[in-house]
Amino acid sequence: MSEVQSKYDYIIVGGGSAGAVLATRLSENPALDILLLEAGSKDTNPLIHIPFGLSLLSRFEGIGWGYHTAPQKEMYDRELFWPRGKTLGGSSSVNAMCYIRGQKEDYDRWANEEGAEGWSFDDVLPYFKRSENFEEGADEFHGTGGPLNVSKLRHTCVLSDAFVNSASFAGYQQLDDFNRDDREGLGYYHVTQANGQRCSTAKGYLTQAKHRNNLTVLTRVAAEKVLLKEGRAIGVQVREKGVVNRYFAKSEVILCGGAINSPQLLMLSGIGPRAELEEKGIFVQQDLPGVGQNLQDHLDAIVQYTCKAREGYAVALGALPSYVKATADYAFKRKGIFSSNIAEAGGFVSSSLATHGPDIQFHFLPAILSDHGRQLAFGHGYGLHVCCLYPKSRGTISLQSNHPADQALIDPNYLSAKEDQQVMIEGVRIARKLLSAPDFDKFQGSELYPGEEAQTDEEILEFLRERAETIYHPIGTCKMGSDDDEMAVVDTQLRVRGIAGLRVVDASVMPSLIGGNTNAPTVMIAERAAEFIKAAHERQPVSLAKAESA
Repeated sequence: MSEVQSKYDYIIVGGGSAGAVLATRLSENPALDILLLEAGSKDTNPLIHIPFGLSLLSRFEGIGWGYHTAPQKEMYDRELFWPRGKTLGGSSSVNAMCYIRGQKEDYDRWANEEGAEGWSFDDVLPYFKRSENFEEGADEFHGTGGPLNVSKLRHTCVLSDAFVNSASFAGYQQLDDFNRDDREGLGYYHVTQANGQRCSTAKGYLTQAKHRNNLTVLTRVAAEKVLLKEGRAIGVQVREKGVVNRYFAKSEVILCGGAINSPQLLMLSGIGPRAELEEKGIFVQQDLPGVGQNLQDHLDAIVQYTCKAREGYAVALGALPSYVKATADYAFKRKGIFSSNIAEAGGFVSSSLATHGPDIQFHFLPAILSDHGRQLAFGHGYGLHVCCLYPKSRGTISLQSNHPADQALIDPNYLSAKEDQQVMIEGVRIARKLLSAPDFDKFQGSELYPGEEAQTDEEILEFLRERAETIYHPIGTCKMGSDDDEMAVVDTQLRVRGIAGLRVVDASVMPSLIGGNTNAPTVMIAERAAEFIKAAHERQPVSLAKAESA
């Protein structure tokens, strides 16, 4: 083992959706030395930056973690593929770029009911706006001048147009912006793109900071544990190029590994549920029963159609000319098919169980999707993804062993709550109604899944058990909360309980799922954390001076 003697003020573990934001914001102060560690490689794969390339990204092992869940009891013991980004930008480099914040009430629930005081919608809105460069202009809901570019799509498919137009047939409104007070209805998503290219946090944030002398970015460096001394985080042990090294932090270590890796790293470091750590032979530094608990994710099912019309983004010989033209359009003008995020349109609707606004989200794809895009699906078609936004099911992240190279055990416990089953069943029925709108008649579609024979609740539930998958929004495994909540892992400033100099800043701190895609909220959390950390650093010299004079 070698020890890298140079000390940094802050060490950030994980260069993804939150870590890239934090590294950029903290390095704005030239007096601070920042180290950003990323287990994956640089974001040099061109398919990351071409929006349409996301259809192929799940096939590249080098930019994903390759996670699978434990067998899911309510889903015929299927082990579900869980894509997570393993590259600079993290999952913001491999996601569908939909810019969604969730509902105002989601954050008010955090603050008023779940112990996250100071995280109401009014508290967090300024940080959403700070992060954003909204191409449509600033107003009470949107900001301009931020690193994360948010734009309208440069290209949409006629099938997506038909979906948006189906709103009136099913009694919904068409919306131009889902990030305002009223978001029930259908429309096109705003996307994190700039000039027709993906704007990940690596692209939006890190590119403006990576040339700063006070920021060191190391890739292909896997964190193995947080180094602790007398109840304080003092550094990180890592493995790079097959060698174990140690890096030391003068102020703080900040974990930005996401809902899987952050709780795993805490537990490997001796911070977590005592019984589980002792069972794995790990010395307990801090008994925190909530680490790895409270796992929540959005389960998703596709109502899939094939169609006779040669429209959409098909894997078919007849589609070849359109892709040849698309290559030229994108190369010279950054527009056309290759600027599409594929999940162009969608919306939010309410089931009969909804209490505070819509509880179902749709993503419409003018294509046939098979196994997250890992398998070729030939022919023309379109599908509507159905997602239960506020699942009652709760799962866990736990250790398979005390070896850092062994992946964590992921058990989202999908469909264990009856309410989740009911919301998904109703979502499938609403999806079918939308896809039966007259706007789709000219495409001559026929239902592939669930299939017309699946009509009863029991038959639709059977389809869900057999075919539903994640839509990539895991959160909650290091949740923030009040001092009297023994399951809270971090306080409302994201400091790990009982350990000084250690924070978690990523989607794992969310107490509960927001109603939508989780990337924009994760960026907001990192913006907020940067302010907490800067304020704490400004106070630090005063406290040190007092200690020395005492």
